[in-house]
Parts: sequence; C-alpha cells; structure tokens
Amino acid sequence: MGLLSHYQYYKNGGLPPQDANWGSYQYTTLADIINNYKLVYTGNQAQVNNVADHIIMFHAKRAIQELHYDAFKEVNAIELHVEDTLRFILPRDYVDYVRISMVKGGILHPLSQNPQILSATSYEQDTAGELVFDGVNLTEVDSDLDLAEGARLFQIGQGSNALHSNQNPQFSIDKARGVINFTSAMSGESCIVEYISDGMSDNNPNNISVNKFFEDYLYAYITYAILDSKLGVQEYIIRRALKKKTALLRNARIRISDISPGRLLQTLRQQGNTIK
Repeated sequence: MGLLSHYQYYKNGGLPPQDANWGSYQYTTLADIINNYKLVYTGNQAQVNNVADHIIMFHAKRAIQELHYDAFKEVNAIELHVEDTLRFILPRDYVDYVRISMVKGGILHPLSQNPQILSATSYEQDTAGELVFDGVNLTEVDSDLDLAEGARLFQIGQGSNALHSNQNPQFSIDKARGVINFTSAMSGESCIVEYISDGMSDNNPNNISVNKFFEDYLYAYITYAILDSKLGVQEYIIRRALKKKTALLRNARIRISDISPGRLLQTLRQQGNTIK
C-alpha cells in the first residue's frame, strides 16, 4: 500500500466504507511484498534471478505463515450462533485457540476444555438396519447421541474436579473433522472463538497483510528459501542468507514486543512487587 494522505486514511477518499484504511499504515500487503521483492531483489545483478512469480509467491506465503506460528501476538476473533448440532466450524485459517467464550448479557464467559467430550460418526442404515452405501463407500451421518452431555454428566457423577463440575458449557476441539463440540448447555447461545491464524484467511494477496516491522525479514526469508533450493549456489552464500534472515526476525520480534519500561513498571506494581 502506498503512502496515504490524511483524507484517504481517515475518510477513504470520500468513498464508502470510510473506515477501510484505519490502522492500515502499520501493515504492508502480500501483493506489495511480491512487487517490491521483484523490483529490488531480483535481476541480472542480484543473487536471485530467473525465478518465476509463483515461486516467490509460495515462499512469501510460507514466510507469513511461519510468522503467525512463531512470532505474532495478534489474535483473530469470530462469533457464531451455536445450533442444536452443538458444533462450531473452525475458521479455515485456524491454527490454535486462545480463548473460547459464551456471550451472555454482553459479557464473555470463558469456557473450559473437556477432552472427555467426544464426537461420533454414524453410518446411515435403511429400515431393515442394513448399511447404506454411496457407490462403494458407506454413507456417513452425524450421530444423534449427545456424547458431549453424556461425558459431562459422567464426570459429575464420578466426582469430577472443579474444572469439570461447573454448570457452564464445555467444549472439545475435533481437528480431524474441523469442528468444536459443545455440551448441550451451549445450544442456542452465541460463541466467540479467539484464535491464532496462519495469516491466510483470504486468497487475495491485496487482503493479506503483515506488520511493517517484519517486511525486511520477509525479503530475507524469500531470498534464503530460493537460494537454498537452487542448484549450484555456494554454501557460504546460503549460510549468509540464513544468518541475515535469523537476525532480522530476532530484531523485528524485539521491536514488536509489548514490553516497554512504562508497561513493565505498571505490571510489577499490580503484582505487588517492590520496585527499586
């Protein structure tokens, strides 16, 4: 994204929606990363040359995914209504959850995870009890059994600990099926899932962005990945590219860290520690 005027930033140039560019200046898009890399880091006089655009795109996406796995502290949130199926489909860019909450009276009530909550697959049967096939495969349907509620009641009946004995809904994550399963108390309620994303929530490179603190690291990552996969590149050149990539990641992580002297002092005071 190019440099925006105040009018473009605050009012989107008079076009709707006016908030389209709010907060955008701290980010750069994947499309800009690709274009900048081709302009500055490739060519006859550069280490990287004769590289197809799709290869640069591939490594750029991998760099952004690695950042989300390892360095970013940004959290995505999505809200959905939980129906009678007691299932919540995981976002397609989901990596891991931070917090799962029920919304009640405008207040978030964090839920506890219960690994005892199960999900089952049932096979469709005809009126005679025979299994139904779709060609050569069995026809799968979701089980009607409320295994989630059954697991919760079993825990309570067996004298469970405080984590599982409260009356709040509970959940478990079935990554294989891509869903969150809830106990029946969650039916009809709204749920907010806060989660870590891999940064690939959109297929459009103009809608995928990364904090500008990591821009130089992305260029270094792409360069290292390309050199490391090419034949005939001297080992010392690859090691130098790896060293640069590692150093830029470390520096960017320090820059983006939430710890500052003022915040640190405030945190220590809240914890009742003596500050000298």
